[in-house]
Amino acid sequence: MQFGVFTVGDVTPDPATGVAATERERIKAMVAIAEHAEQAGLDVFATGEHHNPPFVPSSPTTMLGWIAARTSRLLLSTATTLITTNDPVKIAEDYAMLQHLADGRVDLIMGRGNTGPVYPWFGKDIRDGIDLALENYALLRRLWEEDVVDWSGRFRTPLQGFTATPRPMDGVAPFVWHGSIRSPEIAEQAAYYGDGFFHNHIFWPKEHTQRMVALYRRRFAHYGHGTEQQAIVGLGGQVFMRRNSQDAVREFRPYFDNAPVYGHGPSLEEFMAETPLTVGSPEQVIERTLAARDYVGDYQRQLFLLDHAGLPLKSVLEQIDLLGEEVVPVLRKEFAIGRPAEVPDAPTHAALVAKAGGSGSARTGSAADGSAADGSTRDDERLAQFDTKEAIAP
Repeated sequence: MQFGVFTVGDVTPDPATGVAATERERIKAMVAIAEHAEQAGLDVFATGEHHNPPFVPSSPTTMLGWIAARTSRLLLSTATTLITTNDPVKIAEDYAMLQHLADGRVDLIMGRGNTGPVYPWFGKDIRDGIDLALENYALLRRLWEEDVVDWSGRFRTPLQGFTATPRPMDGVAPFVWHGSIRSPEIAEQAAYYGDGFFHNHIFWPKEHTQRMVALYRRRFAHYGHGTEQQAIVGLGGQVFMRRNSQDAVREFRPYFDNAPVYGHGPSLEEFMAETPLTVGSPEQVIERTLAARDYVGDYQRQLFLLDHAGLPLKSVLEQIDLLGEEVVPVLRKEFAIGRPAEVPDAPTHAALVAKAGGSGSARTGSAADGSAADGSTRDDERLAQFDTKEAIAP
């Protein structure tokens, strides 16, 4: 398994001081968090993508490129790459460039984001959100997998004889996870292409997560990519730790109460009872994280949100130390116990190259009938025909 941290990059006043970091300070803090994650022995750092206050990470490739130059082992990812409002051509080229700079230490979590106004800012209609996600991703795959692309669709101008540059490193595109909190259509899309499915898992009860992951696993097997156990699953989560659980609750409560997303809503105790948020000791975080295997099965990636809601950088770095020293070593050991042999390891660039035969040929997605998933209207129609509402029903 891969363990790491993700950030949404919010700029929120610290309720203990009433002072908010400057945008520059927050950006620099995110870099420090990534560097510290590598030093602590974690595997992944992921940044969100936002284009509105109070968030700063509007350019994930710029940030990840800088972090790539300052790290040697850390896998660099996005917590959301906006597949709906970004041009697929720009995504293809930006992340291939980053892949080369980072020596392959790059993957992406594709998503639609959680900010409705972002659509018109980039000339899109939020009512087309799902359709944009399907069409744009189909094009993105072709841009990575084919040297010359002829394409036409609903949402952008046609391409004729177009080649995205640079080409993916070693002919193998970055691994893609499809991230969703609530949309079964996205779980279906991940399954169709044989990609990974990442469930953010920080706002909903475990029963919802269980249904979404189960849907993805069933459809992954349906499309012929392997067994349900061989599907690639990632989970998010949010924790705050002190060695004494009462200290953790007391320290974190004012940050929770004033958080921009869930502040001034349910109490901390209610939110912990109804979602995977864990505020307590390292032992409690270990116990609750291990419990996820009971309702999603063996999975490949676990990312934790640590720096939300105005927490000072010092506290965040202390959280990373606790993860690296006391939590992740135990999780690695315990998750390995009883893990079936058919469950694949978390994807890496080296593994993808080996799977492609090491020949430098790009990986190619396959539909259930063995034909190439070519990104045409046929793909969108197949995805649209599946009744996701019925499939996810308990």
